[in-house]
Amino acid sequence: STRSVLHEVMEQQTLSIAKAGIICQLNARTSILAAANPIESQWNPKKTTIENIQLPHTLLSRFDLIFLMLDPRDEAYDRRLARHLISLYYQSEEKMEEEYMDMAVLRDYIAYARSYVNPRLGEEASQALIEAYVDMRKIGSGRGMVSAYPRQLESLIRLAEAHAKIRFSEKVETIDVEEAKRLHREALKQSATDPRTGIVDISILTTGMSATARKRREELAQALRKLIQSKGKTPSLKYQQLFDDIRAQSDTAITKEMFEEALRALADDDFLTVTGKTVRLL
Repeated sequence: STRSVLHEVMEQQTLSIAKAGIICQLNARTSILAAANPIESQWNPKKTTIENIQLPHTLLSRFDLIFLMLDPRDEAYDRRLARHLISLYYQSEEKMEEEYMDMAVLRDYIAYARSYVNPRLGEEASQALIEAYVDMRKIGSGRGMVSAYPRQLESLIRLAEAHAKIRFSEKVETIDVEEAKRLHREALKQSATDPRTGIVDISILTTGMSATARKRREELAQALRKLIQSKGKTPSLKYQQLFDDIRAQSDTAITKEMFEEALRALADDDFLTVTGKTVRLL
């Protein structure tokens, strides 16, 4: 129930409340930081981000940046992590003499930036954002898919404004847009990569399914339609028999989930309906 409330908060920065016949809309200008563990307790590289953490794509696509914090089997990485953890308990004299920013100063810095710095987009930054969005769209058009949506452009604007704000700048400049593009690009490399093809596909986050998976589902639905039609005017077919037949004639491995998705696609076309373990033609 909390997730459904977050949709409006993250999209419009407002919160609608209906209590005792009174309906009101409150401002909710806040940033949301979320963390999630994979459902199998370990990240499955063969699955997408949506499948691994089981968050709906309608909610996940509203986050500006999504980073994966994985545990690679790498000695250099393990050594760096161990050194960092040890430094929390022990520091050599050379390390202790190094200058660190005091946490109180950092807190005041951020509080001042949030309260008093309100950067506005400049002409150069605006043009840079437009070009960045157009370039993102071009990448997808070459592959026959959509690679960016207006929501991604809004993310770039927010990130560029935040970068200008942390610089105490009253104007968003090209340097802020470049850093926003870099952050957004690095996040997409991790969270929106199709595990089957290795290509960055934004539709994984926006629709919950990659372009290749959607194409495969459509091909399977067409093959299933032809198989059913080849059986003549049979009013009903056994679910398990149909599943075994389509697996036998297919060159690639077909899981039960893929088969059920194809059945749902044909049911949406009013070609058939599934009742229990029986498939009935319409």
